[in-house]
Amino acid sequence: MTLNIQAVRSKFPALASGFLYGDNAGGSQCLTDVAARISDYLLNTNVQLGADYPISVTSTNRVASGAEAARELFNAESVDEIAYGSSSTMLVENLARAIEADVQPGEEIIITGEHESNAGPWKKLAARKGAVIKLWPATQLAQYPNNPYAVGLQLDTLTPLISSKTRLIAFTACSNILGSIVPVKDVISAARALAVERGARKIEFCVDCVAYAPHRQIDVRDWDVEYCYFSFYKVYGPHASVLYARSASLQNSLSSLAHHFLKVDSKPYKLQPGGPGYELVYGCTGVPPYLRSLTAEGTLEAAWAAIAHQEQALLEPLLAYLRAKYERGVRIVGEESAGLARVPTVSFVVVGERPIRSPDVVKAFDAKGDVGIRYGHFYAFTLVDKLEPKLNVDDGVVRISLVHYNTVEEIKRLVDILDEVLA
Repeated sequence: MTLNIQAVRSKFPALASGFLYGDNAGGSQCLTDVAARISDYLLNTNVQLGADYPISVTSTNRVASGAEAARELFNAESVDEIAYGSSSTMLVENLARAIEADVQPGEEIIITGEHESNAGPWKKLAARKGAVIKLWPATQLAQYPNNPYAVGLQLDTLTPLISSKTRLIAFTACSNILGSIVPVKDVISAARALAVERGARKIEFCVDCVAYAPHRQIDVRDWDVEYCYFSFYKVYGPHASVLYARSASLQNSLSSLAHHFLKVDSKPYKLQPGGPGYELVYGCTGVPPYLRSLTAEGTLEAAWAAIAHQEQALLEPLLAYLRAKYERGVRIVGEESAGLARVPTVSFVVVGERPIRSPDVVKAFDAKGDVGIRYGHFYAFTLVDKLEPKLNVDDGVVRISLVHYNTVEEIKRLVDILDEVLA
């Protein structure tokens, strides 16, 4: 399951500069093949879809292959369950508009304090429809009693929120702040059973996989989820996003946002009021072949296992260093230990007798000129705002986010710079 890191890095031209990309949760680097496909589409097949002349047929087929690439990464049953959009936030806004007629006044939507893409659209929908928003909060993990910032989404704080009025539960598969993986299948199974037991009219789930998709395999069928989305630009592709909507939900829960004369009762065009960026959709077809090329088995399953293995080699030394700086005031935000339930998105703060503001920690990295990390709330405003003891939400946390093309040598460089900052 060991990756050939030099071969991996050769697929990403940006990495040849030697710059240390440590802000991958904000956006990964792009594959050569992805950029080549975008260029080829624009230079050779940049025509409208659906006509009978040869170049249009080619263009139509290329865009259709983009839906197939996303279907494969979701493990969806059909390309008719895949909608493209310019961003994850826009796709969820579209979903909230499309589901609006099927949400009744007084029904409840449960959200988390994680990335606002899976919270803001539901809050606005609730305001329009007279629905009720409930917050599933991240709470302190019992195994870290001395670190109040070691928090996570826990099932026992969700179950009391479920009632006969619960209509939708929107949560993340992986936190873009905490780095912790939520057991999606277990959460959905338990919550769905409770909602049925308590008499809910209809219960559906919307899972944010933006911070999950670069690290682990999505499986919407195994998870039994109605809606799920991620951004390809976090997964080595172009700036495009995709939403999975289960066929039954497309037919029975959603109203069309498309033109009135289009017959789209069971099609993802319900959620696409206009065509996506065709060249970007085609560019996304370069991602699955890259993943399959990572291992001799040539399967996505083997690729994601190898990626997880490589990322643990990056994660453990970084977490170990931060834990060792506890007396200096360093507090990891989220799970403190490595393991398959955690990805290498690591956030921390420096508090205590000699606190350091998060912007000042990052400023020291910026001064090096060849390394990039970041500070802030990363659109998980509510999560950061509710951390106790209270933090300045605008300063937020320091975040170092790694992926499988990062190296152990780069971890050593990051640690050396942190040593200078914390001295």
